[in-house]
Amino acid sequence: MQPIYLDYNATTPIDLAVLDAMQPYLQTHFGNPSSTHVYGKTAHDAIDRARVQVASLIGAQPEEIVFTSGGTEASNHAIKGAVYAGMQSFFARLFRSPHIITSAIEHPATLQPCDFLARLGCKISLLRVDRYGSIDPDAVERNIGGTTVIVTIMHANNEVGTLQPIREIAKYAKARGVLVHTDAAQSVGKVPVDVNDLGVDLLSIAGHKLYAPKGVGALFIRKGVKLEPFMHGAGHETGRRAGTENTPYIVALGKACEIAKQSLPAATIRLKALRDRLFDRLHQALGDRIVVNGHPELRLPNTLNVNFLNHVGADLLAKMPEIAASTGSACHEGSITQSPVLCAMGVPPEIGKGAVRLSVGRFTTEDEIDRAAEVLIRAASV
Repeated sequence: MQPIYLDYNATTPIDLAVLDAMQPYLQTHFGNPSSTHVYGKTAHDAIDRARVQVASLIGAQPEEIVFTSGGTEASNHAIKGAVYAGMQSFFARLFRSPHIITSAIEHPATLQPCDFLARLGCKISLLRVDRYGSIDPDAVERNIGGTTVIVTIMHANNEVGTLQPIREIAKYAKARGVLVHTDAAQSVGKVPVDVNDLGVDLLSIAGHKLYAPKGVGALFIRKGVKLEPFMHGAGHETGRRAGTENTPYIVALGKACEIAKQSLPAATIRLKALRDRLFDRLHQALGDRIVVNGHPELRLPNTLNVNFLNHVGADLLAKMPEIAASTGSACHEGSITQSPVLCAMGVPPEIGKGAVRLSVGRFTTEDEIDRAAEVLIRAASV
């Protein structure tokens, strides 16, 4: 019997409707989208439909969507592209050190590009978070300066689920003429995401967090925003991302976004009910032996990150082959290392070492929740 899958924040299975949509483009409709004959036109039209589907989910215009190889490429393109575009002139390269504002709890797809740019001379402001993993928008305003190019803050944290005040952050940034990027890989499809409501200029999407395959994603680039292309070559994606388009996967992402739009807001309500059902059962049995990480209200509806006191998360999961989940700590040669996210939140190591992330999804059932709760309670009670 397969383990109960409670790791939807890590990746999602491909929805069967998504698989059905992409299948014809793996064999029958194999043309190069840049070709002018019927094979190419069929593929090109399919990509155009997918662009509309992705844009519709996030309130964008189709021409503002650029397809990528995933969320990591999308975020790299947004951050590096904004900095490189601002360094085009000889004067700018000589006398300006571009400034980037981000946070201590970002995904490596944001933090590593920032580290890379820092080695090239950029200045990075790494904002702190409070004990819930929330960023103070006023801290963003205080850190914006004359050379600030971009503010990049994730919409929802992948570990604890905390939703960030992107709308307020964007207001401060836009008042100073600074671009705003948000990594929405975890939030798209789980909660409503609208680029105009959020006020962002750039937004990253990862297909495999959205019941599409791994290896496809999208970057929203607001009309008028100038980015240096991340991939250079021929004029694909209207010159913004070179490389022959991955038609089957792009079709899959489009279908996944269409399904996500149709399922909201019911999906949000259902995911929250499953998450709370799991927590209620754990809390009834374990009481104050568990502590929740993340904001009590402003977090993803599917994410439950819990510290099991007097346990090590990795050891706990190792004792429970019936459950597939993630941990917030790791043990290496006898020493326990805590997640950087929990460290940034100020979670004491003696508590955070017991962190386990349990994330539910579209195919999670109430029966699985009840069985998982029994297994967790039994393991944590020893």
